[in-house]
Amino acid sequence: MAEMDPAGMLRAANPFPIENPELIPSKRYYDEAFYQAEVENLWPHVWQMACRLEQIPKVGDWIEYSNVGKSVIVVRTRDGVKAHHNHCRHRGVPIAGGHGADHGNCAKSGFICPFHGWRWNMDGESTFVYGRHLFSEDLLDQKELALKSCRVETWGGCAFINFDDNAPSLRESMGPLLDGFDARKMEKLRSEWWFATVLPANWKIAMEAFMEGYHVMKTHPQLQHAVPALYNSRYGNDTGGLGPQINPDISVADNIAAQVRNLELLNEGMSGLVHAKEVEIARSIGHDGLPDDPHQAMMMWFGKVNAAITAELRAHGEDAPDLNQVMVEHPLEAVSFLFPHYFLLTFFTSMSSYRIRPLGPESCLFEIWSLTQFPEGQEPAPPMAPTILPYDSQDFPMIPRQDYSNIPIQQKGLHSQGFDFMRLAKDVEGLVANYQRLIDGYIAHDDPAKLAAATQKLGGNFDGKVLDLGL
Repeated sequence: MAEMDPAGMLRAANPFPIENPELIPSKRYYDEAFYQAEVENLWPHVWQMACRLEQIPKVGDWIEYSNVGKSVIVVRTRDGVKAHHNHCRHRGVPIAGGHGADHGNCAKSGFICPFHGWRWNMDGESTFVYGRHLFSEDLLDQKELALKSCRVETWGGCAFINFDDNAPSLRESMGPLLDGFDARKMEKLRSEWWFATVLPANWKIAMEAFMEGYHVMKTHPQLQHAVPALYNSRYGNDTGGLGPQINPDISVADNIAAQVRNLELLNEGMSGLVHAKEVEIARSIGHDGLPDDPHQAMMMWFGKVNAAITAELRAHGEDAPDLNQVMVEHPLEAVSFLFPHYFLLTFFTSMSSYRIRPLGPESCLFEIWSLTQFPEGQEPAPPMAPTILPYDSQDFPMIPRQDYSNIPIQQKGLHSQGFDFMRLAKDVEGLVANYQRLIDGYIAHDDPAKLAAATQKLGGNFDGKVLDLGL
């Protein structure tokens, strides 16, 4: 039998490549071979959000991050944040995590293997080998006994890890998108709460639910009903009776009331996306002195709201950004995607964040944080583990609860006979196609610089078009 050439091997590694960006093969969401192609070719080479830095504030604080069978210890040392692959250099047993604890402090005790008691300090240096005389000396070289380091970079109040030492840096991969969040002082945000659930769905199905706002009218009708002009102007004013159409005669006062109601719904539905303190400030800004033109009036009103939020939060002791300035100099979409598994949702100064990790071809762990600033010295203790809820729990905020009602049944629908492809709207669902094709680029072992350049294009692609990724 003839040996397969390298190009043929790479093609064989991807059983369901995308040939038309508007048609996504359904088997990419449940086929075991395709899932294994992702495990072997995608996840070892991408930047993964591993933890929030407020979880490891002190020297020696550590937390375990795991995904697709790999475990890493992220630890704050005297020289900054480091990461180590989580295995004993003796017999491979994890030296941290397990036994009901996935975080702790190793400043005094170091890391101790639960199997034979070998030890390492926070910097990964071997400090004790039990029964050293029992081993051949050439097996105990100090450099070889040191924990294997994992690449780690910090940004935006988080630690990101990458198993590929040769991958482009985090900033080279994400590009100017990070500048927009830097301008919003994201590193100052802290966790208010952290929820998680296991969804019976492929991780990409869970991701794609947040890559466009086209679903709002039906999935989140309360938002479309509050401000139909916002959503209908983007997706079409012919709603087919599912929601109200744009009212061209709405008064400035009524329009402002509708905008305030929308902010209230975003807060009630997603907490940090629009924080309660921001809603309270927005309520205080009336329509006096605004022009009669509805468009100009709304622009001026939001400008006043931005200025008031900046001033009042600063007076309260927060290091709030100048919202009017950053929205002009560093505009962001409502939802920003950091490939492959992290979302940031922002409106004013607070944010929500999502992280999705695969648990198998048809299961994933979905986590949500509510993030906001606090005056210095008044930050609450960070949540060290998520509150895990059933995906249909009424304790989730309304917006994820509505999304979770769709995701599991969509996964079932993908198996329906005759459903071979998802059919995408090229002008508003392009992000789905673009990130799926980027996954294909990783499976094909494309040039890392090209993959990084393509990744940058995904950052502001929410509700976006199908793009030429250069792959």
